[in-house]
Amino acid sequence: MNNTTYSVKKSEIQRKWYIIDAANKPLGRVATEAARLLAGKHKPIYTTNIDTGDFVIVINCKDIKFTGNKLNSKIYRHHSGYIGGMKEVTAKTMMDKNPEKVMTLAIKGMLPHNTLGSQMLKKLRVYSGSEHENQAQKPEIWNF
Repeated sequence: MNNTTYSVKKSEIQRKWYIIDAANKPLGRVATEAARLLAGKHKPIYTTNIDTGDFVIVINCKDIKFTGNKLNSKIYRHHSGYIGGMKEVTAKTMMDKNPEKVMTLAIKGMLPHNTLGSQMLKKLRVYSGSEHENQAQKPEIWNF
């Protein structure tokens, strides 16, 4: 019996492209599945200290659903850096202006908050419509 632990090397990682259709699905369900794929947790070679994840394309972000009354009550906040510079935007106005940012922020919050999480987020492509620029990569459809 072999009592050694296998650790994957960066050169051994094979990355695939997956496409997720977010139409008529809750924001959190799509974001958790995308974060899982970006981190590589669906692979048997998953390692916490190496980015083993795949590339993810999320389409139809303009058609995502918010459960309950979150569309009107959820507030996105950011600070300008100046005194009294707290900016607040509701989910409804954010969806009207930039639905890609809503999806990106949801996925970003589910990834590690360090440099490894930043590397994972670079493998994410988000589009509001059904058209995307990554046909050359031949992405597989990810159903969940």
